[in-house]
Amino acid sequence: MRVAVAGGGWAGCAAAVELAAGGARVTLIEAARSLGGRARGVAVQGKMLDNGQHILLGAYGETLRLLRLVGIDPGRALLRLPVQMRYPEGREGMDFVAPRWPAPLHLAAALVRAKGLAREDKMALARFTTAARWMGWVLYNDCTVDELLERFDQPARLKRLLWHPLCIAALNTPPQRASAKVFLAVLRDSLGAKRRAASDMLLPRMDMGALFPQAAARFVEGHGGKVLSGVKLTAASPTATGWRLALSGGAEEFDALVLATPATQSATILAPHAPELAAQLSALAYEPIATCYLQYDPSVRLALPFYALLDDPAHGRWGQFAFDRGQLDAGQQGLLAVVISAAAAAAGHDQEDLAGLIAAQLARDLRRPELAAPQWSRVITEKRATFSCTPDLVRPGNETALPGLVLAGDYTASDYPATLETAVQSGVAAAALIRSYDKLPPEKRRLSHTGSAPARPSVS
Repeated sequence: MRVAVAGGGWAGCAAAVELAAGGARVTLIEAARSLGGRARGVAVQGKMLDNGQHILLGAYGETLRLLRLVGIDPGRALLRLPVQMRYPEGREGMDFVAPRWPAPLHLAAALVRAKGLAREDKMALARFTTAARWMGWVLYNDCTVDELLERFDQPARLKRLLWHPLCIAALNTPPQRASAKVFLAVLRDSLGAKRRAASDMLLPRMDMGALFPQAAARFVEGHGGKVLSGVKLTAASPTATGWRLALSGGAEEFDALVLATPATQSATILAPHAPELAAQLSALAYEPIATCYLQYDPSVRLALPFYALLDDPAHGRWGQFAFDRGQLDAGQQGLLAVVISAAAAAAGHDQEDLAGLIAAQLARDLRRPELAAPQWSRVITEKRATFSCTPDLVRPGNETALPGLVLAGDYTASDYPATLETAVQSGVAAAALIRSYDKLPPEKRRLSHTGSAPARPSVS
């Protein structure tokens, strides 16, 4: 079966790998010159950095499985740390880090040992996690994260130091607008994980393009497929037995199509054939993420691989998390990465001024004056990093009403927000739908284009 996968982000790469592993003849098509989409490597000042700093979780089972499938050893490619929220010493923060004990004892021990939290904060946190575990981490009537925290009487300090940073980091949506249902799903697989290892934080030791997309491309080509970069899909038209794609390099026909392009581009492709679905995709709102890279002398090293920071934009404090890239990659000594999630306000700032404010914030928080003067800095902003994860948001499934055409992307239906694992799971589900379509006899595939074929199974 000849399958086109349009879009070389993590969802498209996952779909291409799964299809190639199953014997399909895959053509992976990407408009950019490099693969990875919103999680890719970029060249800055002679270094391969990321378009945004990422943290994965040990619960990302499909991502870890596909890494192994394409020849990447997660043990070497990722730095594994216990779940934690650690602020610089001496600031008005907290130090919460779980020991490597079986779950849920690791959380109980972390709570007892936590510094910077008052007794009432610890009791409130214990009440919240106990109630959420009793609920199965499921909320049937969605609301905002702030409303959920108010419902469980969470103190202002605990919200400031733990809940709000976790919400913004995981959902990339401010807690006053973020979905509590999705937030609980993230907490289920971090603070509430049944296996301690599932709650671990995984920091990439290589750029995001090398971590998976490039290895996925090698896998597809090694299984007889093709990878076309710098080629844009401009239109797709159904044929008697498949889909004809209008590409920037010409036209080509395929038996099936995985549409893994960004939702806005997918809406344009789908508009002539599925206007309601196209309108749903077009209606998605987005949140930006900014990452500020600051290069210092190679001797500069932080005490921890990453820190949480207290942000306060009204007073020029924009950074939320700071990463010591030198502890992840030996070739990046002295390089720090500072992340600003839900960065709509930060995106309007002059990049040089924003980098200066972040450097000053690091110098104050870490009590290291030399951090105020980096050798160079660069701010990279992904304006459409994720969709706005708001309450009761209806997300489309992988399957469409168009025979032989399925969707893949982190915006598709899932109990997770727009994470790498969501993208990978979506790509795997799309591949499963294509395989079910492949099992139909040729005459059924042709009839399905007239609406006469039996319905195919849904994969969520």
